[in-house]
Amino acid sequence: MAERLLAVITGASSGIGAMFARKLAARSYELLLIARREDRLRALALELSERNHVSAEPLAADLMLDADLERVAARIRTAGNLGLLVNNAGFGSAGYFFETDLAGQMQMHRLHVLATVQLTHAALTNFVARGTGGVINVASVAGFWQSPGSVSYCATKTWMSSFTEGVAMELAARKSPVKMQALCPGFTLSEFHDVAHMDRRAIPKSLWMTADFVVSESLRAFDKGTLFVVPGWRYKLIAALMRTMPRPVMHWASIAGARSRRLHADRN
Repeated sequence: MAERLLAVITGASSGIGAMFARKLAARSYELLLIARREDRLRALALELSERNHVSAEPLAADLMLDADLERVAARIRTAGNLGLLVNNAGFGSAGYFFETDLAGQMQMHRLHVLATVQLTHAALTNFVARGTGGVINVASVAGFWQSPGSVSYCATKTWMSSFTEGVAMELAARKSPVKMQALCPGFTLSEFHDVAHMDRRAIPKSLWMTADFVVSESLRAFDKGTLFVVPGWRYKLIAALMRTMPRPVMHWASIAGARSRRLHADRN
C-alpha cells in the first residue's frame, strides 16, 4: 500500500485552516495540525481521525516565537511523506498604524512574512529534492490594494502574493513539478473578524463567503496548478478592477472609504 501524503496546516484550529484539515482528511491525507490553541487542535484531530480513519497529529506552537517556528520547520524539512504545506496562520487588526500598538504590528509581520518564509523554505527543501508536493499560501484579496486602518495587513498579504509568484517562477525555471498557490479570499465567515474587533454588520451580506466554499475553490485550483486563486465572482471582478485602476483613483477611493467608515463609527 502506498504511503499516505502528509498535509501540514498552520492556523488549523478554526476557520479556513480547520476547513482545509477537514477537506484534506476527506482526501485521505495524514495531517499535522498547527496552532496555539492545543485544546481545539486535539478535538479537531480526534474528530478527523475517527471520521476519516487518517492520522491527525496536533502540534501546539506559536509561530511568532523563534523556538516554536524552528520546531515546526524541522518537522516539515524531515517529513518523508510531505505532500502539502498550507501557510494559513494569520490575524488582522483595525486602526491607523500610527495609533496602534507597535508590538501587534510587529507580530503580524513576523507571522505573515517571516513564518511564511521559513516554513516555505523548509517545505521546498523537502519537495524539490523529491520532485513532488506543493505550498498554498493564504493571502487575501486585500493584498491587491491598500486601506487606511489595515496598512500592515494589506502590506503583508501583498508580500505573500508576490513571494508566492516569485517562488513559482523559480520552480518553473528549474522545470520543477512542485506547485505554488496564492489563495486570495475576501470576507470569509470565521473568527478572524471577531479577533480583529471588526463589525461584520458593516459589510454587505453578499460579500461574505463560507470557509467551505473558499477551501473547495482553493483545492480545485490546486489540482489544476493555478497560481492565483480569488474565490467568488464578485471578488474576481474587484481584483480585476483594482489591477487596472489608476493609482490616484485607487488612493482617492480608499481614503474616501476610510473617512466614511470613521463618520459611521462616530455616529454609532
